[in-house]
Order: sequence, then structure tokens, then C-alpha cells
Amino acid sequence: MKAALFAALTLVGAAACSDTQARQSSSKAPDELVPGTGVKVVFSDHPLPMPVFKLTDVTTGQPIDQSKWKGKVVLLNFWATWCGPCRMEIPDLIKLQDRYRDQLVVVGLSIDEGPADGVKAFAAAEKINYPVAIVDKEIEKMFGGINSVPSTFVVNPEGQIVQRHVGLLRANVTEHEVRALSKLSTAATVSVVEDKGQVLKANTAYATEIPGISFEGLTPAQKGEALKRLNTEMCTCGCGSTLAGCRIDDSACEISLPIAKKLGEEIRKKK
Repeated sequence: MKAALFAALTLVGAAACSDTQARQSSSKAPDELVPGTGVKVVFSDHPLPMPVFKLTDVTTGQPIDQSKWKGKVVLLNFWATWCGPCRMEIPDLIKLQDRYRDQLVVVGLSIDEGPADGVKAFAAAEKINYPVAIVDKEIEKMFGGINSVPSTFVVNPEGQIVQRHVGLLRANVTEHEVRALSKLSTAATVSVVEDKGQVLKANTAYATEIPGISFEGLTPAQKGEALKRLNTEMCTCGCGSTLAGCRIDDSACEISLPIAKKLGEEIRKKK
């Protein structure tokens, strides 16, 4: 059955099939699939421009041309050959790239520190059908620091990052992110949420509440100064994030909490 294409993100379809059925339908064209009931897709209301960087595909030895991604959904998947969850989600990424070849570009960004030949051999053995590149710390910093893998950034066809997933991807959610952003029919519930750092760490500048930090007793000016410093001063735990970003991303961090509290006390004592 041919499904209608929709022009907006927040759409609800009427038909659905199970995840098992969806996987079994991997050979069908995108507009022949109508899954998604019960799936929730969330995008940030403060999308961020995707950084521009230079990459070399280890499988071909050729530069990766970002200009060819224009008009497509992009999944930037930070991973490593030694990472178990990364290896587990690769088959799903391969299926998505094959199923949505006209709408999607998956890019594997390896943080492996070993020889490129090892990553190349791994990609060949897994029959990875999308570009794979090895990235350095400078590229990781462009994304606010990568303190765990897998980490996947979802980029809309306009080149804006609209979602970030840390940990093993849920294939059904990722698929409907792709479908929603590609304006393909979906029965998933799609929403755009007020992002104060819970979706994209860089948006912590919009946060007015930081986990573990109390602003009680501060004047509005003092609270503003505290938020500014929390969003500009870096955490020393090695996460590559600001203090606010670290607190929002990892509220259990034992390093950022005392630093942030000390900062607050310094401001509180000011006249």
C-alpha cells in the first residue's frame, strides 16, 4: 500500500506493524512501510548547526564530501571497534542505510586510537555500507566532547543537529526520526521540546535549573552570573563539557558538583 507523504514533522499515521514486521520488511521501499505506533520521537527546539570538518573514509581512502549530505538526514555515529554496544547497533545502522538510501546518510566516526587498517578491516568484516572515518579530539570537541560511545547525533536535511543519543540506539525510534525528518509517513508521535540541555548539551545556556545546584537566596543578577559561569567554565573531570553541561549530562559526576557549588558560594558572598 502506498503511503502519503506529509509536509510537517508532527504527524500521526493510522496504520502500524510490529518491530519484527518492520525488520522483515527491510527490502521494501520507504514509502511502502507504515510502522510507528507507540513510538515517541523528540527533537530540540534549539537545533544547532552541524560542524564542518574534514574526514577521510578509511574504506576508500577518499575524502568525505559533506556537501553531498545536503537535503538528507544524517546520523553521525561516534563508535569504537572495542565497544560492545557499538558493535550491537551496527547491523541496525546498516539496515537503515540500505532501507533509506535516498533519504539518509549514516557516517561512522571511530574514536579508535589504533591503526586505521584495523578499523578498515572491521568495517569490511561487518559489511558496513556507509562511510567510516577516524576522528580526533578536536572533532570530538566540536560536538561538546564525546565521553561515552556509542553517541549518535541526528541531523535534519537543513544541516542542523536536532537530537543526540548516548548509548545503544533503539532502532525503531531512530527509524522514525529519519522518517519524520524526511517527511515520510509515520504513526510515531513526533514532538519538539523546549531544550535546556537535556537534548543537546550545548543548549545548557538555556537552562535555568542545574542538577544538584541551588540558586536559593541569590538575587536575579547573582543567578544570572552563576548561570553564565556554569555555562562557560569547563568541568575538570575530562568530559569536555562546561560545568552546566556535565551536571545535566551526568548528574552523578563527583567532580563537577563541588566545583559548581563553590562557584555558587563565591557569587553568593559578593555584595
